[in-house]
Amino acid sequence: MAERMGFFTDTSICIGCKACEVACKEWNQLPDDGFVFEATSYDNTGTLGASTWRHVAFIEQSRPVAAGGDDGVDRWLMSSDVCKHCTHAACLDVCPTGALFRTEFDTVVVQSDVCNGCGYCVPACPYGVIDRREDDGRAWKCTMCYDRQLGGLEPACAKACPTDSIQFGPLDELRARAEERVTRLRADGNTEARLYGESPDDGVGGAGAFFLLLDEPEVYGLPPDPVVTTRDLPAMWRWAGAAALSAVGAVALAFLGTGERR
Repeated sequence: MAERMGFFTDTSICIGCKACEVACKEWNQLPDDGFVFEATSYDNTGTLGASTWRHVAFIEQSRPVAAGGDDGVDRWLMSSDVCKHCTHAACLDVCPTGALFRTEFDTVVVQSDVCNGCGYCVPACPYGVIDRREDDGRAWKCTMCYDRQLGGLEPACAKACPTDSIQFGPLDELRARAEERVTRLRADGNTEARLYGESPDDGVGGAGAFFLLLDEPEVYGLPPDPVVTTRDLPAMWRWAGAAALSAVGAVALAFLGTGERR
């Protein structure tokens, strides 16, 4: 197994240029999303999906300058979202064909030629990342440019990012760099700066793609406490097995009782 690679997305320096979205679509030859204007912001893709593997969110905020004041200050929060490549990936757990697999870089990739379109992975993802295309029914998501990594290249989105908001590299190095960055931001007065998805102790065992945020995760459309949706499967199977054994025992006792009465 090669060194685990990942993304660190520093939203504090994202300028919303969407170079990552364009580079992702061009390299992976992804179809368009219909060019639907959402009429809520400059965001025209809306969310991650089968044909949008990088999504730049635009969040416009207006906050009072002082408590009780009427005057407000506006700011834009921008963030390039992507598949988290979870350590404990529920999509991988539920795939019945092996179309989803973990690479030597510890990323999670869909093999489109193996996917049967069952869709089990879609509700399994705690982030709502993976989706199926309407035209062929198969599931698609970010591969962290697995083909480029095999060739010793960084993913297209990170390569195209003009501010280094998207950083790619060994995951341990990125986590250390992120800790230094958030400490510096807080020292500069950005007290709400926080990391999201970096901890191996979270509900998915840590994400392979994590973020530096300037507000609560919900503001960015991210779940505050994501949990791998298959965590209870072993216990469920044990209970199902116990129930099946109980049913078999009850039927056997019923037959034995019938035989004795005869």
